[in-house]
Amino acid sequence: MASFKCSDTGMQCGFEVHGAGSKDEVMQIAATHAKHTHGLASIPAEMASKVAAAIKL
Repeated sequence: MASFKCSDTGMQCGFEVHGAGSKDEVMQIAATHAKHTHGLASIPAEMASKVAAAIKL
């Protein structure tokens, strides 16, 4: 199971994902979170790299 904490990317945010089935699923959840909470229409490449590195499998 994959997990992710938004704060692990340097953001001051308490959002967490636990129990996701795959890294891809976490990336999709994180993209939705970024859009709705942080106002990002898309995740910039640098941030996507940080998110990918912060995902724990």
